Amino acid sequence: MTAGFGILDYAIFIAYAILILGVGLWVSRDKKGHQKNAEDYFLASKSLPWWAIGASLIAANISAEQFIGMSGSGFALGLAIASYEWMAAITLIIVGKYFLPIFIEKGLYTIPEFVEKRFSTNLKTILAVFWIALYVFVNLASVLYLGGLAIETIMGVDMIYAVIGLALFAAAYSLYGGLSAVAWTDVIQVIFLILGGLVTTYLALNTVSGGEGVFAGLSKVMDAAPDKFHMILDEFNGDGTVNKNYLNLPGIWVLVGGLWVANIYYWGFNQYIIQRTLAAKSLKESQKGILLAAGLKIIIPLIVVIPGIAAYVMVNDPEIMASLGEVGKLSLPSEQQADKAYPWLLQFLPTGLKGVAFAALAAAVVSSLASMLNSTSTIFTMDIYKQYINKNASDKATVNVGRISGVVALVIAVIMAPLLGGIDQAFQFIQEWTGVVSPGILAVFILGLFWKKTTNNAAIWGAILSIPIALALKYLPIPALQPWMHQMGLTAVFTMLVIVLISYLQNKGADDERGISLTKDLFKTSPTFNIGAFIVCIITAVLYCLFW
Repeated sequence: MTAGFGILDYAIFIAYAILILGVGLWVSRDKKGHQKNAEDYFLASKSLPWWAIGASLIAANISAEQFIGMSGSGFALGLAIASYEWMAAITLIIVGKYFLPIFIEKGLYTIPEFVEKRFSTNLKTILAVFWIALYVFVNLASVLYLGGLAIETIMGVDMIYAVIGLALFAAAYSLYGGLSAVAWTDVIQVIFLILGGLVTTYLALNTVSGGEGVFAGLSKVMDAAPDKFHMILDEFNGDGTVNKNYLNLPGIWVLVGGLWVANIYYWGFNQYIIQRTLAAKSLKESQKGILLAAGLKIIIPLIVVIPGIAAYVMVNDPEIMASLGEVGKLSLPSEQQADKAYPWLLQFLPTGLKGVAFAALAAAVVSSLASMLNSTSTIFTMDIYKQYINKNASDKATVNVGRISGVVALVIAVIMAPLLGGIDQAFQFIQEWTGVVSPGILAVFILGLFWKKTTNNAAIWGAILSIPIALALKYLPIPALQPWMHQMGLTAVFTMLVIVLISYLQNKGADDERGISLTKDLFKTSPTFNIGAFIVCIITAVLYCLFW
């Protein structure tokens, strides 16, 4: 299927690409007489304002997996998938209040650098290598694949050319300019991302209502598919059969179980997310940026989940399908091929708006790629190259190594991306198996941050033993443990118990010499942050009450 692009659509998309490249290269230029150093390249000279941080956090997070995958999940199971977004809003508030003050006070470039300051160089190196492998072989490759798949589906461009094109686009400005280019272009990317997403949502709901507008369309969608508007899934369907979606979103346990492990690990200790908060002018500026991102997360389901539910109603309404004609039968989504929902909707956009929507999809993919590339090169350069290869590297050498390592990572990811055929299954597989590793790392960080008695040996053993603990929980023949979120939550708890036990045996209850001294003043936040955080929490609670 091609989306029937007109000249105006191509013109809009080309204008978007020129704008992004132009802004990226302009902010990347070296000021006269100034050699770009590590702080300039990796932390944008620590000059980012709050609104750029908030926009960049969302741009780094939202990619093809949200537009394509979450719309598909909306089609297949409904609004419950929005928990990933709405719980992330609360997680961002936690990160802003309790994690950022410690990270910024320590002047970090990378998350592994914290591990070195709190524990040891050995543990830092282990985690640095893990994160580089994860970013290259999982994150970069899967985003390239999903983005390539979307372009292939919508425009008919061959997969390999779509992947190479996306890679070159992201590399063109991010590798040269570093985090500054990534963050400032992200502000533009988010505008396209939200505008294009809202356009698609408007079209879908307006079509459902027969041209009577968004609110009439939303009302009709809720009447036609009430089962799609429950945030908490039941384990069994009304006829007594097992709800197959329960294994991925296990009812009330989504709110009180393992999804917190995934969320806190992702938003608190993920280099390509947290890096832009470390580049703020100040802690208060960083916290305001976090607050903006939390607010935006609340509205993201409107542009990535609601269109999928609307597509479900359209497909199952004979009158609507008849009004769509032959075009409506092209690449029709189904419960078995739910990820076709978003590309299917795009073909009904009028000329001009197709270009805007496609630019939004490209913005989501390219901004995530640029963020992952920058963070991969940051970890390699600061935690591997400067640690083991050239401790006295000049500013010029450091920046050049950052660029070269980014190119190498991108080339590997481009080679890997087309090999991820059947990504629907592969992506679930990746999520599930990332969940085997993340609880152990989360346990190490949480106890390292907030429990002074945690020792280096205990942290290493906790990280190592978390893997067999996770695998044991995964393969135990206990039906109650089948949802992978349960496995993640229990793995985190058991790993913390291991770390606590070994720490006590080693230090006999004494504080570790590298333990972090925490004071009440460290976690004081501004009235703006407190009020904003309260509003975000209230809105999230109201949404769950409305769609329980």
